[in-house]
Amino acid sequence: MEPRLAETRTAQTRTAEPRTDGPRTDGPRTDGPRTGGPRLVVNGRTRELGEVGGHVTLLDWLRGSGLTGSKEGCAEGECGACAVLVARDDGPDRTRWVAINACLVPAAAFDQQEVVTAEGLGQPGRLHPVQREMADRGGSQCGYCTPGFICSMAAEYYRPDRRPAAGGTPNGSGRRSSVTDGPDGVTPGDEHDDEHGPNGFDLHALSGNLCRCTGYRPIRDAAYALGQPEANDPFLGRLAEPAPAPAVTTTSNEQGRYVRPASLAEALDLLAAEPGAQLVAGSTDWGVELNIRHARAALTIGIERIAELREFSAGPDSIDIGAALSLSEIEARLDGRVPLLGQMFPQFASRLIRNGATLGGNLGTASPIGDTPPALLALDASLVLASVQGEREVRLADYFTGYRQSVKRPGELIKTIRIPLPVAPVSAFHKIAKRRFDDISGVAVAYAMRLSPDRSVESILIGLGGVAATPIRALAAERALAGRPWTREVVAAAAEEMARAGTPMSDHRASEAYRIAMLRNSLLKFYAETHEEARS
Repeated sequence: MEPRLAETRTAQTRTAEPRTDGPRTDGPRTDGPRTGGPRLVVNGRTRELGEVGGHVTLLDWLRGSGLTGSKEGCAEGECGACAVLVARDDGPDRTRWVAINACLVPAAAFDQQEVVTAEGLGQPGRLHPVQREMADRGGSQCGYCTPGFICSMAAEYYRPDRRPAAGGTPNGSGRRSSVTDGPDGVTPGDEHDDEHGPNGFDLHALSGNLCRCTGYRPIRDAAYALGQPEANDPFLGRLAEPAPAPAVTTTSNEQGRYVRPASLAEALDLLAAEPGAQLVAGSTDWGVELNIRHARAALTIGIERIAELREFSAGPDSIDIGAALSLSEIEARLDGRVPLLGQMFPQFASRLIRNGATLGGNLGTASPIGDTPPALLALDASLVLASVQGEREVRLADYFTGYRQSVKRPGELIKTIRIPLPVAPVSAFHKIAKRRFDDISGVAVAYAMRLSPDRSVESILIGLGGVAATPIRALAAERALAGRPWTREVVAAAAEEMARAGTPMSDHRASEAYRIAMLRNSLLKFYAETHEEARS
């Protein structure tokens, strides 16, 4: 769905406050006795959240507080006009600035947390380097999307491992020094590509921000002109301090309650008492239900900061991934250990969404068009489901039972996603969509294969999305390939079995015939990719 401009839901009458001298490093913590109601630190100032319940989004709360830089565009997390910075853990006693969609997340989830909006980065006469480069290089026209771009760009500006390539780089003030010597505007010899600047800036950081006025060249120019933050930059200094700890939170209004429990046991007790409660982590799916369909829940349980749901371990037999870790966190912790997921992550929505979205949420909705289920099916993953009765492990291949239905019982939640090791050495993820990034799949196909020394198929698992009421395995195609030579003739015959997989339908994303053709062509493409790799 294309982003839409809509009237904001909260009338604004107050003027946004100017920036303070930087982010607070002495904001509220949760390791001592707590007094007063929910509150958060915004642009260095502590503010009372009030009784917001579970249905007031962070964007609406910010705009209602007079901070109107963040805008509502699509209300679905596709346009990025609402982006803000939040302080998140980056290892022991370290913080990382992370950009998220404020239109999707409940404001209550930010009790005791730190948020920075575009107003907090700079002010007239003292612009932040990102703001200055956007202005100097014509990256803003109507200005509607600009605050979101500014926040996403600032998160990348402060990325700890962002390093300039060899050769000319921007200087520390953000001004370009000698990066325009070559015909493409870059000093010859710089190690970068079309999506990474000579200053180490990754344009994927802006994949969730859309601009309808200037186009993207001046925005890219502004991003590539940025240098390293100055040593006395307060936002850089904040990275060396601990991130805010999660807070135990209870807040309510006439539309329902929001509760952030202290532990998994407390969350399971709440869920047992009210099985219809809405579990919320990144809220990238539920936030759309709130905004577009005006859904409401009597009880919303915030689980994204529960320690037991954020565990990660890699042993000799499996990799265990906590259901509440964001996709960006998972990508960083895997560090390439599961190549199939490494291919899938950049194609999953946008960086803004991946900074909030979780595997638990993507699997918990049981959507047939999620991007992670096909990949996890190909990896033969299993889920650990938890309730007050205990835990049980279910293979993902047995998890889905119908359209948005699963074997998960009332009172259960997904605790862990378990990937068996070793993973298959030959893999691929094919996402067929109308846009390269920030889009929903028409068809998604994931492969995990082992080849014998004689180039026959020792084993192959194929996960499919978008072609049935649930994510499925392409079992007939797998059987047609198993034990057979990995040749064009064998693959072509298996591709006909792939074309008959599932029960694809026609909708606004793709027709039935197109989906069938894409299934067939995907397997042929996978053969071509692996055949060329073997020859090289």
